[in-house]
Amino acid sequence: MDNKLIIWLTVAVYIIFIGTVSILSSKKSKSIADFTVGGRNAGAWLSAFSYGTAYFSAVMFIGYAGGTGWKYGLWGVLPGIGNAVIGSLFAWLVLAKRTRSLTRKHHIKSMPQFFEKRFGSKRMKTFCTAVIFLFLIPYSASVYKGLTSVCSVLLGVDEKICMIVIAIAAVIIVIAGGYAAAIKADFIQGAVMLVGVVLLIFAVMKSETVGGFSNGLSAIAEKTEALNLGFSEHIGLWATVLMTSFGTWGLPQMIHKYYGIRDNREVRRGTVISTFFAFIVAGGGYFIGTLSRLFFSSLDEIPGTGAGKTDYLIPNMLSMSNISQILIGVILVLLIAASVSTLSSITITASTTFTMDFIKEKLYKTEDKERLALISRVVCLIFVALSYFIANGHTPILDMMSYSWGIISGSFLAPYLISLYSKKLNSKGAWAGMIGGFAVALPPVICKLFLPDISLPVFGAVKDMGAHFACMAMSVSFILCLAVSALTAKSSTVNEKFYETEEKAAI
Repeated sequence: MDNKLIIWLTVAVYIIFIGTVSILSSKKSKSIADFTVGGRNAGAWLSAFSYGTAYFSAVMFIGYAGGTGWKYGLWGVLPGIGNAVIGSLFAWLVLAKRTRSLTRKHHIKSMPQFFEKRFGSKRMKTFCTAVIFLFLIPYSASVYKGLTSVCSVLLGVDEKICMIVIAIAAVIIVIAGGYAAAIKADFIQGAVMLVGVVLLIFAVMKSETVGGFSNGLSAIAEKTEALNLGFSEHIGLWATVLMTSFGTWGLPQMIHKYYGIRDNREVRRGTVISTFFAFIVAGGGYFIGTLSRLFFSSLDEIPGTGAGKTDYLIPNMLSMSNISQILIGVILVLLIAASVSTLSSITITASTTFTMDFIKEKLYKTEDKERLALISRVVCLIFVALSYFIANGHTPILDMMSYSWGIISGSFLAPYLISLYSKKLNSKGAWAGMIGGFAVALPPVICKLFLPDISLPVFGAVKDMGAHFACMAMSVSFILCLAVSALTAKSSTVNEKFYETEEKAAI
């Protein structure tokens, strides 16, 4: 049997299996509530795996793992550790229980609805909806690029064809079954990711180029020391760690995973499972990226041109490792699983938010829940089409993701986190935090589109500093939320009733 045929058969089995799960789940997804939160009855394993598979995709395995490993050597594993400790363990401890409680008691199905009910502002909801829909598109596009770079190298398939196939797979899961299908598919895909990452680590470490664990670690340690990382590199490294770890605290598609958890017991169990998942998948993924300099001495050795060459480091490493065709098929399924699950989460979040919080509110005020679910599916198609269009550009994966995470987390992390626990944050403070964080995170995007030659001393081109500006945006947003709320405390009212329901229920 032809080697590539084996790979295609492996991938085909996966797609058929996931498609079956989606179709079977479609019967339980009739209303907009079913489509978004799936009955709020998810257990720990489903919720934790859904969180992890939404977190980690080909963007991490291909874009970030390759880019950070090449730039920082062995230090490039730090983002993976940060993702597990800060982005998973601490995130669940701080956000999950409180989010589940408040969203359930107030029948909240999206982040814009949370802000509207907390601050009593429809304009704030509209602003949040617009930012989430528009700036999740480049994140979605980065997932396409991450997976297609692998398929094009290992299978020799045109990237545009790969993108179309991936888009169809994501659309089947989302449109057929919505949240219920996505979370069940995520559990299966999460299991595939865990097994695939472990097999991938052993396969790469046993390759002739690496020469085993001890030789590989010694060699990459020497390569890392030879990089002689300076001040700007260390700042860039920690900016990446913080953006990819704390940044998830403000991403609506990640926060959304807490809405459907069954009870607080499942939250506690989910915290452990999610952290374990992240240590294996993120830690393993970034570790593989640190080995890139053992395979290449210069980016000029990698096929292709332009700034996006680091997107092809991992695919070419796999191609050079002489991995068996069956294992290549498993690895492709790993990357497809990771990417399709992330695409599903992003698409559901963006489309349902736009449908519930803009179309229904502004254009189509109806209580026909089934019709709203249908509209949401149409919006899903539009979102996927826009993502496909953006993905055909030449922006590197790492840049697109940092632009998206920086603007969304910079805008919403601080007001959301403070709102969960403090009654002192008022609408003026929340607005200041949102607008301030949005403005601070925007320069890299503007420079990428219109002013690519602008640079800063020591740090280089602004268009390449998405992570730096994302961290500044989150910090500035916190300061503005607290400062403006304190300065305007006497002239602003706080929605005390937002917390009353929870407190009375606990008595």
